[in-house]
Amino acid sequence: MSAESSLEPLLGLVSPEHGADEQVAWADVEAALGVGLPSDYKAFMSVYGAGDIGDLGILGPLPVASLQWDPGSIVDSVPPFRELWDGEGGVPGIEADGGSVLPWGSGCHANELGWLTLDPNPDRWPVVAWRRQIGYGDSRWKLFDCGMVDFLVRMMRAEFDECPLGDASLWGKTAPFVHWRVAQRRWLAGLDPETGEPDPHVQDFLQWPAP
Repeated sequence: MSAESSLEPLLGLVSPEHGADEQVAWADVEAALGVGLPSDYKAFMSVYGAGDIGDLGILGPLPVASLQWDPGSIVDSVPPFRELWDGEGGVPGIEADGGSVLPWGSGCHANELGWLTLDPNPDRWPVVAWRRQIGYGDSRWKLFDCGMVDFLVRMMRAEFDECPLGDASLWGKTAPFVHWRVAQRRWLAGLDPETGEPDPHVQDFLQWPAP
């Protein structure tokens, strides 16, 4: 199955026009993490790459050198994500410590997304989400029995029983994807990183004298 065909439902919602193949050396990723990653995430990295769908950032696997617009990486985000899991006890009813989760996304007003990695087959890893904005008494952690791409599609189609995050900016809605390098080029040109339109606030910031 090609990357494009495995992403077909998402491609119908989010254009890859401003994406880029990260050209990931997956053997290096596995060596760094000690585990392989799901095939839908790999396909996403080859078509879209690391970047933002609206306010939701999709992490790249490994850190990259960047001038300003750091996309974040799974490797760098593992310690705080696992600390968050252990600090709050994870998803209620799931017996697993922080060593059993990996992050893949962050944003939408401080929601965190990852995988529960108990299954030896990464393609069967469910999504786990930490939701900052939830009702009193509810667990911030929740498990969704689907993969990363399916989670994104079902959220943007509003196919869960309720919004899966504590922010509804992508609930039943779509947003453009912007690769982190595209966002960086736009920002340095004084443009809005998401839309590419002139942004006087960015232009004013770039004109500030260096400290």
